[in-house]
Amino acid sequence: MNRRLLLAALIAPGLALVAAAPAPKAGPVNTDRGLAIEGHDPVAYFTDSRATRGRADITAQHEGTTYRFASAANRDAFRASPEKYLPQYGGYCAFGLARGYKAAIQPTAFTIAGGRLYLNYNASIQDQWRRQQAADIRLADTNWPKVINSPDVAR
Repeated sequence: MNRRLLLAALIAPGLALVAAAPAPKAGPVNTDRGLAIEGHDPVAYFTDSRATRGRADITAQHEGTTYRFASAANRDAFRASPEKYLPQYGGYCAFGLARGYKAAIQPTAFTIAGGRLYLNYNASIQDQWRRQQAADIRLADTNWPKVINSPDVAR
């Protein structure tokens, strides 16, 4: 038998199992003060490059969590593609996740990297996180599944 055919025959069943595996759930969302991102508009981080408070009368639900928006257009963009705008790690501090724990955030301490929104505990922590951002993203990606259901949040 041709080596390529043999290799394909051995690999194909494993690929089918990987393809059939469900995607991991995003996990709990940081809803400090009752809202995601403490009521800030997730779309505005991308469109305005700043933290913008959402309005109480312009909201959307996503997987049981309430998000507020500065405009109906932002709400509609979020509804059309929420995965594009959701903060990483459920909206917990990316620096904390890189160190293996969930921490609260300050909505104004944020970074957009690789088309994704990362939040931090405060501006000082954000500065530390930015200095080693690529490594911290890799660490946080690894740690998130380990702490995803941890009830503890550092304040």
